[in-house]
Amino acid sequence: MVESATSTQASSTSASLDTTRFMARDLCAYLESYLEPDQVSEVYRAYLFGAEAHEGQTRLSGDPYIVHPLAVAKTMAEMRMDHRSIIAAILHDVMEDTHISKERIIEEFGEDVAELVDGVSKLTHLKFRSKAEAQAENFRKMMLAITRDLRVIMVKLADRLHNMRTLGVMRPDKGRRIARETLEIYAPIAQRLGMNAIRRELEVLGFASHNPLRYKVLQDAVKKSRGHRKEVMQKIETAICSRMEEAGIVSRIIGREKNLYSIYRKMRQKRLSFEEVFDVFAIRIVVTDVDACYRALGVVHNLYKPVPGRFKDYIAIPKANGYQSLHTVLFGPHGIPIEVQIRTEEMDRVAESGIAAHWLYKAGDRQSASAQARAREWLKGVLEIQQAAGNSMEFLENVKVDLFPEEVYIFTPRGEIMELPKGATAVDFAYAVHSDVGNTCVAAKIDRRLAPLSTKLESGRTVEVITAPGARPNPAWLNFVVTGKARTAIRHYLKNLQQGEAVNLGRRLLDKALIGLGKSLEEIPPQEMQRLLEDLQLPNLDALLGDVGLGNRMATLVARRLSSDDVGDDVAAPSPASLGKPLAVKGTEGMVLSFAKCCHPIPGDPIVGVMSAGRGLVVHREPCRNVAEYRNKPDKWIPVAWSEDSTQEYAAAIRAQTANKRGVLANLASVIADMGSNIENVSFDERDGHASTITFTLSVRSRKHLADLMRRLRRVPEVLRISRARG
Repeated sequence: MVESATSTQASSTSASLDTTRFMARDLCAYLESYLEPDQVSEVYRAYLFGAEAHEGQTRLSGDPYIVHPLAVAKTMAEMRMDHRSIIAAILHDVMEDTHISKERIIEEFGEDVAELVDGVSKLTHLKFRSKAEAQAENFRKMMLAITRDLRVIMVKLADRLHNMRTLGVMRPDKGRRIARETLEIYAPIAQRLGMNAIRRELEVLGFASHNPLRYKVLQDAVKKSRGHRKEVMQKIETAICSRMEEAGIVSRIIGREKNLYSIYRKMRQKRLSFEEVFDVFAIRIVVTDVDACYRALGVVHNLYKPVPGRFKDYIAIPKANGYQSLHTVLFGPHGIPIEVQIRTEEMDRVAESGIAAHWLYKAGDRQSASAQARAREWLKGVLEIQQAAGNSMEFLENVKVDLFPEEVYIFTPRGEIMELPKGATAVDFAYAVHSDVGNTCVAAKIDRRLAPLSTKLESGRTVEVITAPGARPNPAWLNFVVTGKARTAIRHYLKNLQQGEAVNLGRRLLDKALIGLGKSLEEIPPQEMQRLLEDLQLPNLDALLGDVGLGNRMATLVARRLSSDDVGDDVAAPSPASLGKPLAVKGTEGMVLSFAKCCHPIPGDPIVGVMSAGRGLVVHREPCRNVAEYRNKPDKWIPVAWSEDSTQEYAAAIRAQTANKRGVLANLASVIADMGSNIENVSFDERDGHASTITFTLSVRSRKHLADLMRRLRRVPEVLRISRARG
């Protein structure tokens, strides 16, 4: 029995080796059609090297591991990539899964191949707090490698494609996670780089694994629809072919079926039923040159009437990934809408291969070079996002945002065209021009008319950004910007701004705490400060002051440690009364000082400050119920007082009970405006059919200003009662 089992295992191993050798020979035979013999020999040597490195390793399917790298290399060969890319595809897992080092690959196959393999390899030697963080950091590493060499992403896409083709052997939960990642990240990247053939297959395989029931239902619906429309589509193709011959236009006519995931996504986004999706079936006309594209468009528009507003010229204005084609929708026989795409042979090749067309055809091909230039332009933007992102998770989210909604085409005042995602605003446009333009923009003109910065842009508009030297980004912009570049740049600026303000506030708080102990920050010996920084594991004094300003460390405890050698963090903090003069509040301290929205303190109110971790100092009115819990926590309680030179406007809330009569709100708003105030928010609460309670949030300069305003509102006949809203 043992002999029989051993014999069976040996024959199985022998069969597996024969399979891999056949795959390797098959790959080399394919490569001989476009590579030099010495390059093909180098690829075969890489196969032997990889097979030895992966010796004894198997995939979940039971196949020898080397089957996977060979399949990835075959996909790369079908894109007619150079021999170094093929070698990198064969070796793409050796650094990650075997004992082979990067130095060994450099020694055997050169630095170019080693950099490609390293770019695809995951960070296995680092520890991460979660799987999501590990995924984000690996994605960040890969994207940085892509900015150096575009071939890295092509190896990764080919790798992901084979993994998706063999996903059936995975556990269902792991399979769904990989499918979701493919749909959210890798398929959009393939689309962004114009690699539509790979993108379509990734989408269909991902959809089938992530939503198997929906995939099956949609697949059955398309099959049924195909039977109904097949005869009609054949008639349309014959009619178009006949008209093209009459016009003397040499063309290829191809029937195209929209892939299932594209149909599903369109149904979800536009809330359509399957019957309402008109471009499930389409016709592609491939001609010899650009002139023939426009002549063919005239032919099909003469044959069938075009649907108004459904014509798109991606030849004159290519998509961001270099895609070029004419798109039109026609009323076909029986009123069936038909989408028609018209393009040249070169455009068709670039539409399928994208940046891969650069390696497939020789230099001098302007269109494929253009596709690669556009890919590099996008990757330059990704690099900017990476440099400004706080961490890998933020980077991944911002790149996901940037992957890749439909574009709108905007004109600059000089007539240049810029592509932006659908839903982009004037602020997105400003950051697309330059980060400094975005940071200092204050207004925008759309078609020469002033418009709010939050205005969503439409194709064909001319946008001019108005900047001011002292302007800075507004945190509210994060609520409406859609591009990753804008979102990252705003966060980066605000983060640095907040840190600077936190350092200034922290210096004031720490100095004040030290004064209460009979010292000042300048009197602390440098060696004492350095010892404290080492104990707290902080790089410099600014980091300590920033932590104090943001409320992450208590100024009183830090002051006690600096003023005494033998006092630790567990020593009780001094009482607020012992800390001397209260901290003066101007209202211009920035992001690290905020006014509580529960009680809306204004100059003249008795106030108290509460340190909140991560937010800094929050100022409340003394009677506010929300500060009651802090009265027994002196370490968080900061005595504060209004500065005498405060000239800011502050939010205050008042509650007016009014009679239910027409025009009451207009009368109250008029009085508020006359008194030099502005309404920031208003809400209603109807008590009964005769009276309503209106709560206003107003901007006022002081407690006296508010009192004058309330006195004036009481004179309005419809006002029954008015009071200040309390926390």
